[in-house]
Amino acid sequence: MRKVKVQDALGMVLCHDITRIVPGQFKGPAFKKGHVVTSEDIPELLNLGKDHLYVWECGEDYLHENEAAIRIAGASAGKGISLSDPAEGKVNYLAEHRGLLKINVEGLNRVNSIEEVIISTRHTNQVVGKGDLLAGTRVIPLVIKKEKIEQVEEICGSTGPLLEVREMLPRRTGLVTTGNEVYYGRIQDRFGPVIREKLKEFDCEVFDQVILPDDLHAITAAVQGLAARGAEMIITTGGMSVDPDDVTPAAVRATGAEIVSYGAPGLPGAMFLVAFLGDIPVLGLPACVMYFKATVFDLILPRVLAGERLTRKDLAGMGHGGLCLGCSQCRYPLCSFGKC
Repeated sequence: MRKVKVQDALGMVLCHDITRIVPGQFKGPAFKKGHVVTSEDIPELLNLGKDHLYVWECGEDYLHENEAAIRIAGASAGKGISLSDPAEGKVNYLAEHRGLLKINVEGLNRVNSIEEVIISTRHTNQVVGKGDLLAGTRVIPLVIKKEKIEQVEEICGSTGPLLEVREMLPRRTGLVTTGNEVYYGRIQDRFGPVIREKLKEFDCEVFDQVILPDDLHAITAAVQGLAARGAEMIITTGGMSVDPDDVTPAAVRATGAEIVSYGAPGLPGAMFLVAFLGDIPVLGLPACVMYFKATVFDLILPRVLAGERLTRKDLAGMGHGGLCLGCSQCRYPLCSFGKC
């Protein structure tokens, strides 16, 4: 920081706010800390009684906070993200369309380990809407060594973008509802309406719903039949617990599907099944999906629609943040459930 004449301050960075006072009308900053002095500013600064300024000089080895934020954001933002103009040293990341927010958490941590650099984001794997605020970045000082920003760019160059918004594509869906009590008309199917409502939010068409008894061979044939008729996603409901009559997981296995996991570390929804019949996701839903607004199904469905082929490791990672608190008034997704 040094003191210079106003006329010699072009291109330099103000170290302090400069106040304008209009008696009875206004008192506030005419120029804010961090402002880069331009030739157009000189007359106004002189009119404000400022013959000298305290400034930072941005030499070749330093970047102003605005330029630094622009470069960080440009290096770290991926597809589906637009960037705001810098304001007071900060750049915001905004969603260009509705989709699934994906954060490279490991890469993000590496960047935030660089002294004087920050990127602050929302949680990964969250559904976001067009225009939603996703993240913000800035540097701590008014000017920062260029080498630190080059470190950010090097990390992002090696890991790929730290943030992106993946498009969620609707899938043509077939439902298989199982249970002797429903098949024989003892009770009304309550699963179908709940699932259709959840799928409607993502524009997924339910082209058929098959209601079957707890018969392993019949369920196997139904899943295979829906796949043959062009299902892009198959959802089974019922028969997911450990009772002897609950044969749905075994029936899905009998189709030849790859069982990623029968069971997920999330509550409610622990008896969840994830499988793939070729490229077709097959999801087995436990009864809790009928009763709770948010379950493991709500966490997994957007990821499937975003084209993810979930692995056992993906499901294991859901344990951190996978506990619903059962609030008397559900606020999902504005809560801790599914946040990791």
